[in-house]
Amino acid sequence: MPSSDPQLSWRDRDVPVSTQFDDPYYSLENGLQETQHVFLAGNDLPQRFCDRFHIAELGFGTGLNLLATLALWRACGATGQLQFTSFEAYPMTADQMNRALAHFTPLEALAKEFAPLWPELCADGRIETDELCLTLHIGDARKTLPNWQGQADCWFLDGFSPAKNPQLWQADLLKAVYDHTSAGGSAATYTAAGFVRRNLEMAGFKVKRSPGFGRKRHMTHAVKGDFDAEQ
Repeated sequence: MPSSDPQLSWRDRDVPVSTQFDDPYYSLENGLQETQHVFLAGNDLPQRFCDRFHIAELGFGTGLNLLATLALWRACGATGQLQFTSFEAYPMTADQMNRALAHFTPLEALAKEFAPLWPELCADGRIETDELCLTLHIGDARKTLPNWQGQADCWFLDGFSPAKNPQLWQADLLKAVYDHTSAGGSAATYTAAGFVRRNLEMAGFKVKRSPGFGRKRHMTHAVKGDFDAEQ
């Protein structure tokens, strides 16, 4: 079985880079703004938030997407419990997550709040509070996702670059994403690679391109159903 070591190096201001995939974990321009643009706005959040709204994610990474989502959940006054399920083959240690999250000043309070909880997640794959139910499935998503019993309202497709990690964007895995998406659910990703969009369409999603973050010209939105007329 391949090692689950994330094999990190660190770039400017403690930005983690996967040496296995030769790719940073988030935009070098501004990782938080990228998450807000691609995954939050890209899934029409916070407008869709409700009790037990379920987000699923390919690639937990540093936990940045989770904290950005929870910050938005609190900022908009959402009530109830947020469900968040992530699939990660190469989990970071708690210390690595803390280091990576430390320079996101807007998330400083949340990062400090979660710092004592990361060891629990690493050990048990789960954190649950009145506000959040976080489940982390460790292993190859091509094996763990098809066996998952859940249904997500939206997906953050946040694997490493399709050019460097094509396995996480292949047709059968994206079909599993579709099969585990609620009717009317959505997915968003920073990439607009042609084979990714085709694989999403083959899976059953309706797909469109829209302006990307920073230097990326386009990103991808997908829905299980039809886009609203205003979109």
